[in-house]
Amino acid sequence: MMLPNSLLFLFLLLSSSLAHSPSSKQDMFIQCLEYHSKVSIPFSTTFFTPNSSAFTTILTSTADNLRYIIPSVPKPEFIFTPTHDSQVQAAVICTKQLGIHLRVRSGGHDYEGLSYVSQIETPFIVVDLAKLRSVNVDIQQNSAWIQAGATMGEVYYRIAEKSGTHGFPAGVCTSLGVGGHITGGAYGTMMRKYGLAADNVVDARIVYVNGGNLDRETMGEDLFWAIRGGGGASFGIILWWKIKLVPVPSSVTVFTVARTWEQGGTKLLHRWQQVAATKLDEDLFLRVIIQLTSDSKSGNKTVATLYQGQFLGGVERLLQVMQTGFPELSLTQKDCTETTWIKSVLYLANYPSGTQPEILLQGKSTTKIYFKAKSDFVKDPIPETGLEGLRKRLIKETTPLIIWTPYGGMMSNISESAIPFPHRKILFKIQYLTIWQAANQNEEKHIDWIRKLYSYMAPYVTMFPRQAYVNYRDLDLGINKKNNTSVIEASAWGKRYFKDNFNRLIEIKTKVDPENFFRHEQSIPPLPLPPRRTRN
Repeated sequence: MMLPNSLLFLFLLLSSSLAHSPSSKQDMFIQCLEYHSKVSIPFSTTFFTPNSSAFTTILTSTADNLRYIIPSVPKPEFIFTPTHDSQVQAAVICTKQLGIHLRVRSGGHDYEGLSYVSQIETPFIVVDLAKLRSVNVDIQQNSAWIQAGATMGEVYYRIAEKSGTHGFPAGVCTSLGVGGHITGGAYGTMMRKYGLAADNVVDARIVYVNGGNLDRETMGEDLFWAIRGGGGASFGIILWWKIKLVPVPSSVTVFTVARTWEQGGTKLLHRWQQVAATKLDEDLFLRVIIQLTSDSKSGNKTVATLYQGQFLGGVERLLQVMQTGFPELSLTQKDCTETTWIKSVLYLANYPSGTQPEILLQGKSTTKIYFKAKSDFVKDPIPETGLEGLRKRLIKETTPLIIWTPYGGMMSNISESAIPFPHRKILFKIQYLTIWQAANQNEEKHIDWIRKLYSYMAPYVTMFPRQAYVNYRDLDLGINKKNNTSVIEASAWGKRYFKDNFNRLIEIKTKVDPENFFRHEQSIPPLPLPPRRTRN
């Protein structure tokens, strides 16, 4: 009688275990990988344990939030960095067969470190997709196939390498890993013109819970809907995205205008809320960065607002748009720089002037900091009294940072249920951050400050639910429990991230991963399995 492959492997593994006495699940995992992978695996350069000299380097390589790499935070039993799609499939098969908890990392930007840290379930391993970073651009078809381990900077560079009049509407941060970024929706400076990155995905490849490699046709439209905005690592492991490229003009204009609170900051910020999403041309993306600075006269701390924009066109038309829609900013030609789309990417990512686009191929984050973040969405302008209360609270913190991102344009024209990302009829999104530079710099104080600020802002933002952006994970909103994932309890954060789409995500999760193999602190929970019937 022929044994199924999985049973045959377990039989062979048991025989090997008796003969060679593997010391741990690491050895069993390696044997399993060798059996299931379609290509040979160079373990010396792909498999890292805490005893490996490169372990810490690999673990911290893309970990942007230093809070989650301090010694007291749980570390993986080992890290596997596959070099071929079939090795990812094998990793899923083997972790499932051996009962090993799995975390998956593409870029490491998740704010609560969920792709490389498990605080509710140990031991665990990390499958790091950093070596899977091909970007295949087809200008004739206006599309590109991108592996999950590539960064957005690499994607932007490869598109611009082929064409000066094509782009893609994804994140400002160029070191974002493509795999996880798009699973949360992925907004950028062209969102008002073209929508989110996830709105412009036309196909994908994902490793399913049984180790299969599925594309859009074989996964079906329900799962394809869920992975485009339903959050990372709930339904499988993304291997590839196929994206639709969008047209960009040969000339793009960027600018940053700074105004302190003493320079009429309150009224200007109030006016921005009234025009940025609803009155300005969809070719213009104009965000506000709010931070502390020193007053040029007194030297005291004050609040500065940076109005930073990207316009899909030349300076002359931009000035006309601003004069009509937001003359209060007093934008001048001297404030503006006309450039190419790819160089506007560098500008908005805060690279120094003169930096060449090739730096994007490094695929590395330029900043690693300790931080805590939260998010909100706003439907009605915050009154000046509310803004003044915000200013008073900012002054009390060491290094606060708030970013207001305008919506409107195409974002308002897409249904809330088109993909799991539901935040469409919105004026703007708020991202709150508090930043510190060392592990011993009173973390509790900073986190307490941002929680109190978040509480203060409650009357001015969306309600029932108070919406939040899933790519700005916030474990304060609630977490799943080990071996007891409650749909009701998960609704505390699920409704905030996905609104009514959360219900459909649960249904799809129950269908494709009923035993909840792909899980983390805020993964989509399946409905409870029915109790097994026992024979009398």
